[in-house]
Amino acid sequence: MPYEVASWEYNHKVYPNFHICIGKNYYSVPYAYVGQYADIKITDTIIEVYNNHQRISTHPKFPGYITNQYHTHKEDMPDAFNQPEMNDMRLKQWASSIGPKTNEVIERIFNGVTIKEQGNNSALSVLKLSRTYSNERLETACEIALPNIRIPRYKHLKSILASNQDIVYLQKKSGDITAAEAKNSSGGYVRGPEYYGGSHYDK
Repeated sequence: MPYEVASWEYNHKVYPNFHICIGKNYYSVPYAYVGQYADIKITDTIIEVYNNHQRISTHPKFPGYITNQYHTHKEDMPDAFNQPEMNDMRLKQWASSIGPKTNEVIERIFNGVTIKEQGNNSALSVLKLSRTYSNERLETACEIALPNIRIPRYKHLKSILASNQDIVYLQKKSGDITAAEAKNSSGGYVRGPEYYGGSHYDK
């Protein structure tokens, strides 16, 4: 075997889904190491994970142009994750309680992963937006995103909500503001001074 130059990265935390993030991709370690820290040996082709100077996992390295992918050893998963339908089911039930558009977003997230638990964090981060912005606003944000984004995720929906695009969308849809006003809103919405006072609005 030709010698490969290796580099090291230190103190990578093992996430609750028993993966570590290296170069924007995710690699599994045995579930018992969740919450602990690992050191990573990286070559051009291999990722090796060490804890307390002991190698605990080895993976082929994703090429540099690939991001947000998972490499998971099934033997690393605990029994609970070997039956991922329950986690998947609870998240989908939550999404359904918010609305059909939110449910479709969550379905697309889970359909886009190989192993169900890989979608848990993405789905949960989307659903938690309902606690910050309300169920109704999240449902509208999903309605806006779905025609334009194959798999809407937290960053897409957060951007819509933080810039009030969902509010503008609903007001335009109901006729409360015109298309021109919506276009000029720059993340908010503009009704004009006559709406807030003056002219016949004061009468």
